[in-house]
Amino acid sequence: MKKDDAGAASKPSVQVLERMFTLIDVLASREEAIPLKEISEKTGLHPSTAHRILNDLTLGRFVDRPESGSYRLGMRLLELGNLVKARLSVRDAALLPMRGLHKLTQQPVNLSMRQGDEIVYVERAYSERSGMQVVRAIGGRAPLHLTSTGKLFLAADDPQRVRAYAMRTGLAGHTRNSITQLPVLERELGKARQYGIARDNEELELGVRCMAAGVYDDQAQLVAGLSISAPADRLDESWLPKLQATAEEISMALGYHRARAAKDAEAGHPHR
Repeated sequence: MKKDDAGAASKPSVQVLERMFTLIDVLASREEAIPLKEISEKTGLHPSTAHRILNDLTLGRFVDRPESGSYRLGMRLLELGNLVKARLSVRDAALLPMRGLHKLTQQPVNLSMRQGDEIVYVERAYSERSGMQVVRAIGGRAPLHLTSTGKLFLAADDPQRVRAYAMRTGLAGHTRNSITQLPVLERELGKARQYGIARDNEELELGVRCMAAGVYDDQAQLVAGLSISAPADRLDESWLPKLQATAEEISMALGYHRARAAKDAEAGHPHR
């Protein structure tokens, strides 16, 4: 392929579509309406050309004209965006990255979501060569305070909700390592908030340890946890960066943006 052909392949074949995309990108850069003159300057389009395309986009409700001579993105884009969002499945977004993480660790990789006071395992990547008893089948449930992912969800709750959870469940334990005292659990949740990861040190099942990182959606809300399970003596701390990177990869597929989440946190709206 010639160099010119390679450049052309990255652009729309219809010039008006390329211009339309450029106009939408400029409108997306600002929350408020933008005057036509400024739009023309930013896009390099003649005002009459920009005006003609913007008017057509207004007819389709892709662009609004709140007052004569200024434009902003329209509600049709929100409607279409909500349709796309509704089709996004955490499980679908996670499956390939989970398989990649399992290939690296050769240990079970779990995707779990919160349902009430429990987590539910919604997907797993594992092989029989992992050398551990598989007890966390898809659809299986476990108490929040006994699992790495469950602790992430509790850490996202405020202290009152955590105390209410402890009252409802009694913090019942499964093994001698289970956390059954609220002050101990609160300290554990503090670590999860600080480091963005949580652990299960043989608290649900003796001989099995886990580490988990959160999966976030486009609103920076915690929607799932990604965890690695391994025999207690084989959980490798060097897997942690890859676990976090894989969780972030899945989050980004759901529309999460770290920079935007950090900006919200600075403004006093940290993701939960």
